[in-house]
Amino acid sequence: MKITDLLKKESVELGVKVSSKEAAIDRLVDLMDAAGRLRDKAAYKEGILAREALGSTAVGDGIAIPHAKVAAVKEPGLAAIVVPAGVDYDAYDDSLSNIIFMIAAPDGEADVHLEALSKLSTLLMDPDFKESLIRAGSKEEFLRLIDEKEAGRAAKPKTVKSGYRVLAVTACPTGIAHTFMAAENLEQKGKQLGISLKSETNGAEGVGNALTKEEIAAADGIIIAADKNVEMSRFDGKRVVMATVSEGIQKGEELIKRAVSSETPIYRYDGSASSGEDSNQEGVGRSIYKHLMNGVSHMLPFVIGGGILIALAFLFDDFSIDPSNFGKNTPLAAYLKTIGEQAFGMMLPVLAGYIAMSIADRPGLAVGFVGGLIAKMGATFANPGGGSVNSGFLGALLAGFIGGYIVLFLKKAFKKLPKSLEGIKPVLLYPLIGILLVSVVTTFINPFVGAINDGLTSLLNGMGGTSKIVLGAVVGGMMSVDMGGPVNKAAYVFGTAQLAEGNFDIMAAVMAGGMVPPIAIALCTTFFKKKFTDKERQSGLVNYIMGLSFISEGAIPFAAADPLRVIPSCMLGSALAGGLSMALGCTLRAPHGGIFVLPTIGNPFGYLIAIIVGSFAGCFVLAALKKNLQSEL
Repeated sequence: MKITDLLKKESVELGVKVSSKEAAIDRLVDLMDAAGRLRDKAAYKEGILAREALGSTAVGDGIAIPHAKVAAVKEPGLAAIVVPAGVDYDAYDDSLSNIIFMIAAPDGEADVHLEALSKLSTLLMDPDFKESLIRAGSKEEFLRLIDEKEAGRAAKPKTVKSGYRVLAVTACPTGIAHTFMAAENLEQKGKQLGISLKSETNGAEGVGNALTKEEIAAADGIIIAADKNVEMSRFDGKRVVMATVSEGIQKGEELIKRAVSSETPIYRYDGSASSGEDSNQEGVGRSIYKHLMNGVSHMLPFVIGGGILIALAFLFDDFSIDPSNFGKNTPLAAYLKTIGEQAFGMMLPVLAGYIAMSIADRPGLAVGFVGGLIAKMGATFANPGGGSVNSGFLGALLAGFIGGYIVLFLKKAFKKLPKSLEGIKPVLLYPLIGILLVSVVTTFINPFVGAINDGLTSLLNGMGGTSKIVLGAVVGGMMSVDMGGPVNKAAYVFGTAQLAEGNFDIMAAVMAGGMVPPIAIALCTTFFKKKFTDKERQSGLVNYIMGLSFISEGAIPFAAADPLRVIPSCMLGSALAGGLSMALGCTLRAPHGGIFVLPTIGNPFGYLIAIIVGSFAGCFVLAALKKNLQSEL
């Protein structure tokens, strides 16, 4: 597919004058709509703004590529504007953006547009080509330049004379633009340094320009510029430089020089450095947190989807029919609750499975899954069928770590086996022995973990009003300490675990606390405009959406810029919201959703009061701490 198959003449505008990033987005959305690519213009713009709130899509050097993949898009498309004077698009290098391409991708459809997108992303790294687009005198010339440049690249031979000195792997979570920009930048910097370099892209449509075994064997060094996991076992014994995809775009020359340096440590797939240095090693705390978050991130879709379906079942049911069967009295409620329970019931095996996989790679997955199931069953040696103890979330968490480290032990124990038996390790030895051992250990610890869970549940249920309010304030305040970091996640995981135990009030306090920071900042930027720059006020508007959606991370840019004022203000507001939620007896069966699951919340009116009071409290405290910009000059 060619780029001009997605870029219509109607969606191109030259010589544009815009005063702000917001104005540029409006112009591009209008062009995209004029080309007939959209079903819902307002919803598409909302998707673009939500993506910008996570970080600017300006890639620097005068280029920006905003994008959104949402249901509001009818068919894949591109829109483009040329801004000769430039516009401030919050680029990392502080450059003004002169050429901006906007991408529209339909949700749930095959990513047929990505091939053209990857070509566009790499073509724009050529400064001469970029300048020719800026100077184009007509839309026809603009499109012709793209066609000619694309045809010229396609004609280049893809074979290489004798291998590459440096290899790179680039990958971003979405795989839409930054993956290809980083790959092209590294190749360009390699040419400037006289170092042959090949980049593999791990994009949304799969692996492109894949590295071969021969190329890896011949390379002096490897660069991994990625924000997601890539296949690392193939680089065992090579010098590897780890970086983010943004560093691949911004610091290509530095990364290449490190890759060919003899001081770069040798990567070992089991995590050890052959040089004896620990530069590649993680601290114990960081390693445990990473493994836990790998399990939690894979678990959350099951918890969220299942939890919301269960909550909807109660919403659509009739309590008066049979109070003892509430949630399954009507056919619709019974169907929703059954599906929700099946999805929700997967949370413990998935948590344990992916913790084990994070520790021991693929062989740990099955072992962890089974350990999680044994914990969920509450199996004991006296009652192998389970049901007599409640091991729950904590049991599954421990089973994941136990399973992962059991497989690591087995890997070391079986290293001395003959090479001829290598093939039976992953298909026979690891699953057979690993599953048996993790089952025995989990069965042994289940009674002890169950006693801890029962004790905690009794403690929580026995708390008086004041104690519960304090607990709500604590977990609510924790949601604002680092807004998506370890403390925030600890509170959220605690709320999720208690949700599985039937303590729905704690989850309500957690979500109330997590909604407050973005809303408090949005309110402050609205009512105290003199304390914020134009950029901050624009970002503040998006924070209304982020906060109402329970996305605490919307507050991070403000907290990073002014932590001593923003974080205490948000913590106070979040703690107040969490405490009020508890005091007003609010409950929540869905572990996510923000304001959109309000009908499924126990005492929804009280819950709204808690969030509103907490948000305004955080707003007023921040306004009191933060000086007007004029007075700071």
